[in-house]
Amino acid sequence: MNDARKQQIVPGLSVSASGQATVDPSLAEVLFDLAIRLEESTDLPVDVEHVLAAIVLAARAGELTPETPLSPDDPALVDSLAVHAKTIFMDYGGEVGRDD
Repeated sequence: MNDARKQQIVPGLSVSASGQATVDPSLAEVLFDLAIRLEESTDLPVDVEHVLAAIVLAARAGELTPETPLSPDDPALVDSLAVHAKTIFMDYGGEVGRDD
């Protein structure tokens, strides 16, 4: 896919028009650590896919910009993502993808 058709959500994460996320390998540990932090703060079984979905929702809500760095040590980021993680579980039963 042409990179021009991808929208950068945050550094290292972009989404295509069809909703396919592309994640830079350098984000792997950050996403895992965020999942642990969100699991602790929400008492929900949050995994990396939930974190990615929460990041996209937060960006769509204007809470993150394409320049916003991700860090599990950022309390405001964790709080923002926790709200969206809860929404994913409440509104979608924790389902974030579809089987093709």
